Amino acid sequence: MTLFLIALNVLAFAIEAAIPAALIDRFALWPLHSAGASAPAFHVWQLLTYSALHANLSHLVFNMFGLFMFGSEIERVLGAGRLLKLYVASVLCGGAAQLLTGMMLTADAYPAIGASAGVFGVLVAYALIFPRRRVMLLFPPVPMPAWLFATGYALIELLLGVAREAPGVAHFAHLGGMLGAITVIGYWSHKPHRDALD
Repeated sequence: MTLFLIALNVLAFAIEAAIPAALIDRFALWPLHSAGASAPAFHVWQLLTYSALHANLSHLVFNMFGLFMFGSEIERVLGAGRLLKLYVASVLCGGAAQLLTGMMLTADAYPAIGASAGVFGVLVAYALIFPRRRVMLLFPPVPMPAWLFATGYALIELLLGVAREAPGVAHFAHLGGMLGAITVIGYWSHKPHRDALD
């Protein structure tokens, strides 16, 4: 399933490279207030399709690296079906968070794209299941427990989102993806023993 999701994102990026405007207008996540002469309208399917679009090759590579690194381990523990449910829940929660914050904050009508909400959801699931596993930062290369890595990322995203730094980055979609994963993992953990996490 991890490889399938990566292949799906790569395929979407290839199509996007051929017809970028058409895909962004129709399938990126546009704010609810964006419809008008200068911006496309929001459609409900965008809550899912935005995750398959990426701004550039480095955006795609970074997200797919994170998905492979954490998704493979999550799939090994939870199985392919649950990984897919976790990823989709994270994407949907990330999209909903982006729409809600877009309604509250006055901002230009920029669309959200990228698999980051799903990847952040997989990251927080990894931290919940393997809290003491060591994760290495890329810059600087400092090892730390997975729980600290995920918590640090969440705090940075929250601070940047509240400060409205880097306006081209959907910080609240990232946080929404994490919240979606926490909700799903919590639900599975409290189900009857036969359905609970290993």
